[in-house]
Amino acid sequence: MDNRYYEGVGRRKQSSARVRIMAGSGNFTVNGKELKAYFTRLGDAAEITEAFPIANQSEEKFDVSVLVQGGGVTGQRDAVKLGLARALVEMDEELRPTLRHSGYLTRDPRVKERKKPGLKRARKAPTYTKR
Repeated sequence: MDNRYYEGVGRRKQSSARVRIMAGSGNFTVNGKELKAYFTRLGDAAEITEAFPIANQSEEKFDVSVLVQGGGVTGQRDAVKLGLARALVEMDEELRPTLRHSGYLTRDPRVKERKKPGLKRARKAPTYTKR
């Protein structure tokens, strides 16, 4: 693995993340910011980087660059997580069964349900009044 980068695209809800990994010194940037500065919620940064130990790889051996857009914090976190796993598989195809078994290569298909006519939200009905 010389100067080449490996790319994976992850999506979740309305979020889309383009993740690039390359040989380096452990820098992890998201939209130009450090990982922990971008994902400030407790445990988000750790959840994103969980794929490295599962794949028996060291975070310090790679530089990760992420461009993420759309959605909210949870959607963006899960999009980055999926994109990172896909980039690791592109780098080494033998990691696929391990990451697949751990659930890192499955795209979460759940999205916001559309609002229905006559209702307040997708399923919430107006309060029934008898009189």
